[in-house]
Amino acid sequence: MLKVYHAPQTRSSRLIWLLEELGADYEIRYVTIQRMDGSGAPDPANPHPLKQVPAIEHDGVVITESAIIFGYLCDLYPGTAMAPAVGAAGRAQFAAWIGLYAGVLEPVITARFRSAEGLTATQAAAYDQLTATLTGALAHGDYLMGDAFSAADILFGSLLMFFRTALPESSVLDGWVARLSARPALARARAKDAPGA
Repeated sequence: MLKVYHAPQTRSSRLIWLLEELGADYEIRYVTIQRMDGSGAPDPANPHPLKQVPAIEHDGVVITESAIIFGYLCDLYPGTAMAPAVGAAGRAQFAAWIGLYAGVLEPVITARFRSAEGLTATQAAAYDQLTATLTGALAHGDYLMGDAFSAADILFGSLLMFFRTALPESSVLDGWVARLSARPALARARAKDAPGA
């Protein structure tokens, strides 16, 4: 059984959404974490080395970090249309989106909203390029990979669902968020987000 270590309304919420899209058989282990507002506390039952989420356990191995987990799960459940198969057309594009999320979006958005001084010139340029890349891709299709919804949309879109001001106002981005918000798997994931849900 695939185990998901999850704290409600955190980055692990999008992992539950992905698992619902994949039709995966999984078990949620709810854990507490130290939250940015000072509430909560690290949970000894959480196998994440930093006591954060998300973390999954599969075949006795703990895997952490959203981008890594997303790639792993898409490969674990091939043929679900959440990612092109290894070697298939579009796989490199999918990998590039996942890498962009981990290497650019998370660090730049985190810096933008945690730094009283604002972004450095390099970070500001990365932020502008990221915004242009997202809106450019969505101007040519309903989703990041064109007309096909994928796990990349969950990874990027979940940020804007929780924190729309992370990126500038844009009807293109708003339309994308609306399409993502209508996914039945997201509704199922939200129903499981908190214990007892």
